[in-house]
Order: sequence, then structure tokens, then C-alpha cells
Amino acid sequence: MASRSLRIALLPGDGIGREVIPAGRLVLETLSSVLPHLSFTFTTLPAGYNHFLETGTALPPKTVDTLRSECSAALFGAVSSPSKKVAGYSSPIVALRKQLDLYANVRPVKAVRPSLPSFVDLVIVRENTEDLYVKEERTFDAPDGSGKVAEAIKRISERASHRIASMAGDVALRRQVIRCSAPEASINIHTNPKVTITHKSNVLSQTDGLFRETVRSTLATRKYASIAIEEQIVDSMVYKLFLQPQLYDVIVAPNLYGDILSDAAAALAGSLGLVPSANVGDSFVIGEPCHGSAPDIEGQGIANPIATIRSVGLMLEFLGEEEAAGRVDRAVEENLERGKVLSPDMGGKAGTKEVLEDVLKRI
Repeated sequence: MASRSLRIALLPGDGIGREVIPAGRLVLETLSSVLPHLSFTFTTLPAGYNHFLETGTALPPKTVDTLRSECSAALFGAVSSPSKKVAGYSSPIVALRKQLDLYANVRPVKAVRPSLPSFVDLVIVRENTEDLYVKEERTFDAPDGSGKVAEAIKRISERASHRIASMAGDVALRRQVIRCSAPEASINIHTNPKVTITHKSNVLSQTDGLFRETVRSTLATRKYASIAIEEQIVDSMVYKLFLQPQLYDVIVAPNLYGDILSDAAAALAGSLGLVPSANVGDSFVIGEPCHGSAPDIEGQGIANPIATIRSVGLMLEFLGEEEAAGRVDRAVEENLERGKVLSPDMGGKAGTKEVLEDVLKRI
């Protein structure tokens, strides 16, 4: 096997991001020790709300330039975004998605043991660049003098909808290949690939209507002929996701709905501390745990590193390193199945270091 060296940028960001991203680095270093063809180098780059408070910029141009010119991929920890408007501040991860054209946010949600009644194994594929998140808002005085009015632009394009549909289709096909090749394929809850299109076109006939039509036409091509296609209105989607999560394989959604569904689905896994994500474009990927900066536990050494470790595996999957990604996934599943070294959010007493060490041993 040809050797490969990957340069990985580490962006710890804020809060517990500074505690879990070092765990991600140790996972990659351990992988390179057991997979001789694969090696990693690292660079740590600044970004985040704390950096904004210190310097006046949340995402330095040099960080973006380094990612573009020197790095194969990146791991992003977390960002502490203020709940109120702060002049000059905008989220660095949102900016990175736009500037690096990371148009897909891919979030797997999986319960490890199929014997659990609410067993779930699904992926949410969220369009990452438009919808209400274009952040084109304004506030003005109502013409009739009744007070202020605030409005926001919801932008859906055919191009973005086509790209996210293709990503969802590719993810569904890849999951089916893995299921068919896995020794334990007989216990999989899905037998065939399926994509569920989530929208609200019954009300938003132009924007969500375009999303629905474009995704349907993209997945109707020969490449995706083996994939079953269904639709779900977003409000009923939330209800059914909790009631019958085993029905869903891959869910594709516009930015806002995907954001909400992703965090809601994390409850099915037991904790946000378990849920990974990847921000994916055609030429770059950023692994990102879903738990946020968690200021309530910052500095206590109890942050769950599993979401970051799984994000490492997801990043490696999109880099084409399936063997390394598989080792990470199996090590995490063994840790969770044994249930002896768990962090407090999972009902255990182990700290970040202890959980990490158990996973590294299994890798």
C-alpha cells in the first residue's frame, strides 16, 4: 500500500474544544503507529469567540490561507457564540463553511447495541451554505407606525440543492456497501439504501419547493437507482424521528431544518458528547464534534471525547482512509458496548483522559 502523509489543522476554538481536540490528535498519532502507510503532521490555528475578544477577529485570514494552502483536512473543537448581537462578530465555523465551500454537514447518529428498543443508525445530511443562514436580515419601522418589523432572507438555490442531494445519495450508497461487506451485516436494521427528503413545501412552495424538486430530480438519475426515495414534512419528521427512528437511513434537509434535526437526533444516541459531524466540500473536510463549547464543564476534565474521536473517523472516511476510519469506529463501539469507561454525560465517572486512553488501547 502506498504511503500517505496528511497535514491536519487543529482549531480548538473555545470552551471544551481546547480539551477534546488534543484527544483527536492522539487518535491520529495512534493510528499512524498501527498503520505504517499513514502518517500525520499537525498545525494549530486560532479561531473562536475568545480569539475575537482578544484580537477583534474570530477567524484570522491567515487561518483560512493556511487551511487552503497547507492542510489536507482539519478538526474544529467548538465555538462560544454570544446569544446577543456583538458588533463585528460572526461565527468562525459558519465563515469557514462559506470560504472553503464546505457545502455539506454530515452527522451520523448511531445507537451501538441493536438490542435497544430505540435502536437508531442514521445520517443527517444538511445543506451548509444557504437557507436562512445567509444572514441577510434587517429591522425597520412598520409603515403603519405599529412598531418594528424584522425580516430575513431564506435563499435556496438549484445548485446548492443539487450538490447536497448528490452528497446524500453518495452517503447512502457508501453505507450500503459497508453494510454488505460487514461480518455483522445480518443485524443491520437497514437492508436497502434510502434517502428521506425533509422540507416544508406545503407552506414554502417556492424555496422548499425548489429544494424538494431538485433533490428528487438528482436522486432520480441512474447512479442512484438503487436508493429508495421518500419525503417528510419537517414538523412531522421530528415526531416520527423520535417515535420510529429505525425507519430512517439518510435524511437530507436544507440548512435550518438540518441544524434542528441534527441536534434533536443526538438525543437518540444518549448524549451530544457522542455525536460527530463533518463539514464536507469537494476538496476539503473539517471534522467537528456536535456538543458545542459547554462552558458549564469547561476545565473540569470530564468532557466526553467520543464525539471528537468519531469526528476523526468521519474526517478520515471522507479522505478515503476507510481502514483507519473503521479502526476508530470499532474502538469507540467497543468502549460503549463494554460500558465500563464512560464520562459523566453517559452516566459514568471517567474523565476525558480515561475515556481517551480506553479508546486508544482498543485502536
